[in-house]
Amino acid sequence: MKRIPFIPMKPESVKRVSRRFMGIGEDVAGFFPSLDFVLDRSGLGFEPREWTGVCVFSSIFYAAMVSGLLLFISMLAKINPITGSALSILSGFMMGGATFMYLMFYPKLIGRKKTKELETNLSYALHHLLIHVRSGVPLFNSMISIAKGGYGTLSKEFEKAVKEIDTGKSEIEALESLARDNPSMHFRRIMWQMVNAMKSGSDIGRTLSEIVDSISVEQRIAIKKYGSELNPLALFYMLLVVIFPTLGIIFILVLFSFIGSMINMEVLLMGILMMLLVVQVMFIGMIKTKRPMGV
Repeated sequence: MKRIPFIPMKPESVKRVSRRFMGIGEDVAGFFPSLDFVLDRSGLGFEPREWTGVCVFSSIFYAAMVSGLLLFISMLAKINPITGSALSILSGFMMGGATFMYLMFYPKLIGRKKTKELETNLSYALHHLLIHVRSGVPLFNSMISIAKGGYGTLSKEFEKAVKEIDTGKSEIEALESLARDNPSMHFRRIMWQMVNAMKSGSDIGRTLSEIVDSISVEQRIAIKKYGSELNPLALFYMLLVVIFPTLGIIFILVLFSFIGSMINMEVLLMGILMMLLVVQVMFIGMIKTKRPMGV
């Protein structure tokens, strides 16, 4: 188990601590009805009451730590005891609440990250699989090739299927398991198409070819849509980052030449520069999130 952010314990101790908070965890889990589904898709390996127990423990830990630290600092600074205590408790409560909410949404973030990693390599892996199957390589050997092909999270998913087949499961059962336990809608749909083709006795190579063609069409449509969305974003970017700051600075310089400068120009220019940096980071994030899969 990997280290989970904002959980103040070693990965091997998480399960043990979660058992001690299962009672309150079970009560809290009732307020999050979709948590079971989200945890199952994230692959963290927790039951809802275990995960909420860990969240409660972590939020209490950080709330107590922040409150104690701020109270100690306020005592050293000789702040009014009532004011210092109130601020410390309020800050601790806010920190605990923020930690709890972050950890409750963490499985969903993991699921989204896993979905993005899967869908990025999905078309390449399916082309790989299609070439092997069309060349007469058995499906099981083709799956082994995908598992060792360096496709990141997708290779790990196929590695799970290969291990299940090695333990006695059929190829159909292994692919059904992949389809059930995966957060990616595209991946699940493709697995179910392959399963249905195998159950009906259809040519798996032909099915894969149709799936690859369908994904290629979807990618072309997504790229065209992505390109059409970039045009207004680029125009908006030019207005916010190039035109408005340039005209604004010229206007301020002309205005100050008439009425006299009441503001430190260095501070003003530094503030404009920081604002431009924030806007550019926001635009990069927007462009990155809108980028279609496999591009």
